[in-house]
Amino acid sequence: MLSEGIDSLAGRLGLSILIQSLVPSFRGPPGVGCNYCFLSFDSTIREAPLVNFFRIPLLLLLLFHVSIALANDTEGKDTEKTDKKKDKVSSATDEIVTTTHEIEIDGSTLRYRAKAGTILMKDEEGEAKAKIFFVAYEKLDVEDVDKRPITFAFNGGPGSSSVWLHLGILGPKRVLLDDDGKAMAPPFSLVDNESSVLDKTDLVFIDPVSTGYSRPAKGEDPKQFHGVQEDVQSVGDFIRLYTTREGRWSSPKFLAGESYGTTRASALSGYLQDRHGMYLNGIVLVSAVLDFQTIRFNVGNDLPYILFFPTYTATAWYHKKLPEDLQSMNLEDLMKESREYAQGPYATALLMGDRLSGEEYAGHVRQIARLTGLSEYYVER
Repeated sequence: MLSEGIDSLAGRLGLSILIQSLVPSFRGPPGVGCNYCFLSFDSTIREAPLVNFFRIPLLLLLLFHVSIALANDTEGKDTEKTDKKKDKVSSATDEIVTTTHEIEIDGSTLRYRAKAGTILMKDEEGEAKAKIFFVAYEKLDVEDVDKRPITFAFNGGPGSSSVWLHLGILGPKRVLLDDDGKAMAPPFSLVDNESSVLDKTDLVFIDPVSTGYSRPAKGEDPKQFHGVQEDVQSVGDFIRLYTTREGRWSSPKFLAGESYGTTRASALSGYLQDRHGMYLNGIVLVSAVLDFQTIRFNVGNDLPYILFFPTYTATAWYHKKLPEDLQSMNLEDLMKESREYAQGPYATALLMGDRLSGEEYAGHVRQIARLTGLSEYYVER
C-alpha cells in the first residue's frame, strides 16, 4: 500500500515537489537561487533547527523505490524490444523446394537436382533484411564435388531477374521459340535445352533484390539494395552464404553476367575477394558493358559507332547480304578488315565531321554500305 501511495504521489506532484514538502527548511548557501538544495549540507544545516529528521528515512525510501520502479520500467521496455526482435527474426525463414530430373546432353543422360526458393538475408544482429530468390541445378553422381565447378549467373538491367540466362541459354530447360528466336503463340512451353552447360558446371541463377521473386524484408527500405555498391554487396553476401551452406568453398567458382550483369560481375570479383576471401576461377561476360560510353549513342560520343561497326559486318555476312567478294571471305579475315576500317578511316571521318570534303564523304558512304550490306541511300540518310 505504501509503495502504491508513493507511486501515485510521485506521479501527480513530481519528485522535486515531494522533496520540498518533506524537507521544507533545507536551504542552499546564501546567494544561491535554490531554497531546497539537498546537496548543500555544510553550514546551512545548522541554520535549519526545525528540520524533522524523522522525515529523512521516508525520503530515502522514496528515492530507492522510484529508482527501482524506473529500473523495472527500463528492463520491461528492453525485454519488449528483445521479444519483438526475436519475433522479427524467427518469423522469416528460408523456403526451398528440391526435385530431381534428367536430361540428354551430347548423347549422354545427365541426372541433376533442382532447387528453387528464397534464402533469408540477415544483418549482423540476426534481423531479416531481404529474401533472395534463386534457382540452382546440381549434377548428381559426382565423385568429387570439390572438383566440380559452380557458376553463379544473373542478367542485368539493372532491374532484370535472371530468367533470360536461365530459360534462354544456360539452364537445362528453355522456352520453346520459333526458328527466328521469337516467342510462339500460347500456350507457352518449356523443352529440354540440349545446349545447356550443366554437363560442365553446376548453376545458380540469382534474382537481385527487387527483381523476380526477391524482395526486401517487411519494413526494410528497398533503396538500401539499389545502386552499384548496394547491389554488389547483397548479391555477394548471397553467394557467400550459398557457398557456405552447400559446402562449395573448395569448388572452382565462376560468375556469368549479361549486359549490366557484366558490370555487377566485375565489381563482385573484387568484393568477394576483399570482403569474404573468396577467389574466383573465371568470369563470363555476355554483351559486356564495363564502360557505358561504349553503348551510349549520344551526340558528341563517337565511340559506340566505331565499336559496333564490325558487328554490323558480321551480321550482314551471316545473312548473306555482303558483296560477293566479301561474302566469300572467312569470317575471321572479314572481321579484321572491318575493324581496321572502323578504327582507322571511319574513326577519323567521325572526328572530322563537316570538315570532310564532298569526295571524302562519298567515299565513306560507299565503304560503309559495302561493309554492312546496306544501300548507299540508307547510309547517307
